[in-house]
Amino acid sequence: MERKYDLDERCVEFGAAIILYVDRMPKTEAGRHMGKQLLRSGTAAALHYGEVQGSESTADFIHKMKIALKELRESRNNLRVQFKAKLMDPDVKESAWIFQE
Repeated sequence: MERKYDLDERCVEFGAAIILYVDRMPKTEAGRHMGKQLLRSGTAAALHYGEVQGSESTADFIHKMKIALKELRESRNNLRVQFKAKLMDPDVKESAWIFQE
């Protein structure tokens, strides 16, 4: 059976979910600050992965993938901070992969 690698689609889905999530965040100073940062990092992974597909060498591929991974890690920590600060709806945590250890 051939294994399907759908990382491109998963990055796009994650970015779209982040956009929808940020639009529902509280309009407080903290909510706007964390939301803007999450919007940048959460959508950047899909855009960086798009660049990965046009990499010019193995080293370039690895470098660009590392940048995409850094953006995803930043997004994860942003969501964790939001949860601890109670900016995030507690029901989101129950089904969010972001909190799985």
